[in-house]
Amino acid sequence: MKFVALDCVIALVFLTVITNSCLASDQTASWNEVMAFVDEAANFVNNNGVEKALEQFNNPEGSFVREDLYIFAYDFNGTCIAHPFNPELVGQTGLSDINGVDVVGRELALAKRGSGTMYIVFPNPAHDGNEELKQLYIESVNDSLYLGSGLYLSNISASFNQEEIDELVVYVDEAMQFAQENGKEEALGIFNDPEGNFTRDERYIFAYDYDGKNLALPHQPELIGTNRIDAQDPNGVYFIQQVIDVAKMGKGSLYYIYPDPSRNMTDRLKLSYVVDVDGTWFLGSGIYADNEAANA
Repeated sequence: MKFVALDCVIALVFLTVITNSCLASDQTASWNEVMAFVDEAANFVNNNGVEKALEQFNNPEGSFVREDLYIFAYDFNGTCIAHPFNPELVGQTGLSDINGVDVVGRELALAKRGSGTMYIVFPNPAHDGNEELKQLYIESVNDSLYLGSGLYLSNISASFNQEEIDELVVYVDEAMQFAQENGKEEALGIFNDPEGNFTRDERYIFAYDYDGKNLALPHQPELIGTNRIDAQDPNGVYFIQQVIDVAKMGKGSLYYIYPDPSRNMTDRLKLSYVVDVDGTWFLGSGIYADNEAANA
């Protein structure tokens, strides 16, 4: 199962309580309960040692399995060291989900910052193992491991068409090649033109430097030139910081919730693919979960 490693990153998933029903969780645990649960697990590691803690975290009948919640753990080599419901993951290094997102890589980036929240798509045991959106919160315990837990956001579609994912990658790679062959200035001029060659069927190219300054966003020109390093989605995900993390690895994909211009700027789940251009800036594009084009 590609998704298993992701859960193993001992991360905490939290859900911000908001009025928009499309962003709500159907689980009984609250965000505060998830936070407290992960903090309790981290304290247990510190007070009782790693060996005893992992014994508890790996036990499906243990004290860290409570209704909807459980703890999973990873070391900083990306190897799963605890998962109570997917023991086959323990000892496995790395994990990609059904959409090709490097789950463990995303988790490691957050853990190295100390903590953070992110999205994955993972089988939900409460819904017959259906692949569903899950929000995690990652918390580093020490230099050897990090912990986590999460909440499923089952009422948000997390279905992406593989053909559209493949087309997205081709589109972004084409834009990168254009930028490398024609130079940054000319490329950004084209990317920022809503009538330009890279605005196609509601899809367009966005670009940033590694400080978080926006360089291209043709349908939100008021944001061009602004620094968005602290931009968050409705559930508190620092998506620009995470986009930067992915770009620093050369290329990759990630999820976040972003307004859909084709739906009156309604917040919806998006899968974005980004690539580094020359080490100083990067570009990308995205698609919405129900196969609509999207960008940020």
